[in-house]
Amino acid sequence: MNTKPRGNENPLNICLISYRSNPHSGGQGVYLKNLSRALKDLGHGVDILSGPPDPLIDPDIPLVTLPCLDLYNPEDPFRIPSLKELSNPINLLEWISVSTMGFPEMFTFGLRAYHYLRNQLHHYDIVHDNQSLSYGIWAIKRRVPTVATIHHPITVDRDLAIRSVRAYWKKLKYLRWHSFLRMQRIVSRSFSHIITVSKSARNDIGQDFKIPLERFRVVPNGINTDQFYPLPEIQREKNRLIVTNSADIPLKGLYYLLQAVASLSPEYRLKLVVVGVPKKNGGIEKKIKELNIGHLIKFTGRIDHVEFVRQYAKASIAVIPSLYEGFGIPAGEAMACGVPVVSTTGGALPEVVGDAGVLVTPADSQAMSRAIQNLMDNPEHALRLGQKGFERIQNQFTWKRAAEKTVACYREAIHDHHRF
Repeated sequence: MNTKPRGNENPLNICLISYRSNPHSGGQGVYLKNLSRALKDLGHGVDILSGPPDPLIDPDIPLVTLPCLDLYNPEDPFRIPSLKELSNPINLLEWISVSTMGFPEMFTFGLRAYHYLRNQLHHYDIVHDNQSLSYGIWAIKRRVPTVATIHHPITVDRDLAIRSVRAYWKKLKYLRWHSFLRMQRIVSRSFSHIITVSKSARNDIGQDFKIPLERFRVVPNGINTDQFYPLPEIQREKNRLIVTNSADIPLKGLYYLLQAVASLSPEYRLKLVVVGVPKKNGGIEKKIKELNIGHLIKFTGRIDHVEFVRQYAKASIAVIPSLYEGFGIPAGEAMACGVPVVSTTGGALPEVVGDAGVLVTPADSQAMSRAIQNLMDNPEHALRLGQKGFERIQNQFTWKRAAEKTVACYREAIHDHHRF
């Protein structure tokens, strides 16, 4: 536990709270790992309270992992808890919700976080919630200055998921899964200071959650340029595409990239490398079989950042087909590696890519196909875009800058909390 500093501008003691934050499973984990490192490097004290799986935080940053039933563990999914486990009321709530197709982790994690922290809150100057937005965090906020990061409105995920299926019972399943949104709306409206990662996300969250825009502070994510960088000694392979698919969901738009690959394959000998794992017998696998392009696709599975950088170094084009992104870390990481980018205009992606990549309309496989074809036919233009993207990340998107802006928001929240 950090010793509480004194003085208004002295280093802060910060408690970062995140319910599920493995950096290999999505942007929230990348955010937690890199922001905590940058805050620590600025001289602040940082403790992390997290749910499983292991968020792989740097060893010099204290981490407490709160135990839970972990019913979404891929090694033992939807297991049946023991009677001893279910004697805990929070565990019982978690199991009942999962058994009825709900997603209770944010709600139950918030309760566990409050019970763990309630006698320790005096150690902290600020608590920072990483989009759990649960009732337990609401209770914490009443006792200590607290800010929340909302990466993007999950209402977008819900609406796209519902539109992606025809069967009425499947639509109801998605509605049930996203029932936590009512809690998130209520809790988010109680915050005086909300951090979000782009102007696009700010506007959409404000509209969907009915939050005044003046409560938001836009703090773009950084890109870890110590982990993502060009490898000039590795030659790029002609017509080799790469895409990150950390979640096999409609929001990520992989269906449309697969259609683009299928339309290009008769004329071009191309290869698509997908960083991730497809859901077994899921929509992606079915689409690949339907398009008969399995011989063009390679799934890497989960890989570490060393192998990730090697895959980027081999790629001639990185594609970001997302229908919506609150920020777009995959775009930034590809640009940091000097890879030319074809991206949709979904959500905040234009704010990240700028004029250093090719932008196309979301869910338009033909436009995506034309953009990819143009870069394959014009390698010198692709090379210039790759260099331009690299420079854009170096100049505008660092975690040090993100941490400095985050600390400024912390100090505002602390000042306002003590004023009232």
